Amino acid sequence: MKQKIKYKKVLITGVSSGLGYGLAQSFLEQGIKVLGCSRRMPKGLIQQGLNFCALDFSDRASSLPIMRQWISRAGAIDLLILNAGVLGAIKDMQASSTEELKATMEVNLWANKWFLDACLSEDRPIQQVVGISSGASLSGSRGWNGYSLSKAAFNMLIKLYAGECPNTHFTALAPGLVDTAMQDYLTNLPADERYSPLEVLKKAKGTDDMPNGYRCAQKLITIFPKLLNFESGGYSDIRKLEG
Repeated sequence: MKQKIKYKKVLITGVSSGLGYGLAQSFLEQGIKVLGCSRRMPKGLIQQGLNFCALDFSDRASSLPIMRQWISRAGAIDLLILNAGVLGAIKDMQASSTEELKATMEVNLWANKWFLDACLSEDRPIQQVVGISSGASLSGSRGWNGYSLSKAAFNMLIKLYAGECPNTHFTALAPGLVDTAMQDYLTNLPADERYSPLEVLKKAKGTDDMPNGYRCAQKLITIFPKLLNFESGGYSDIRKLEG
């Protein structure tokens, strides 16, 4: 794998808001061709030239055929960013139903499998895959049940694909705190001593410690090429890469 890469075509999942929107906007501003998918249409990005496909990662049966038809015209991809994901409710594992956990796993884990499989089909060249992970995949904080489970499994999914696809470089990357709708939900929850990360998030909200999606994206796009210097399939945290 070459240590330097010039991105000409980027595919991003979850582009309707937050980090995905910021990444798509940042690459488009650089004149890079961007393909993006999400449930909701990001009109502002389409006006900037985004090649968009409406997909629902919670509904494989209806979305996979649409995705396959869309991706069949994409050709080679320099960078694939698996960003789409859901948080789920913050509560104890014992209070979480199996159905709730399965719904989170479907979007954060299994949807990434069928999406990756479609992208890798027909020997389509993909130089780099970055899966947006989370520190929650390692911390195991109380309350972050389905999210932590799914992101931990997602890290392993990335590692397993790296072992099968030596011509593609894979990384699971934690982007740090990002001010998104997910954070709006978390920081508006009532104080609860059982879930200590909530207070950390509330203090970070509105500060430089929690940039919005666009500002975080601006940092990430400088990090992506540097990930090629690490072993494929690994987990990285932007806060350590910046330090």
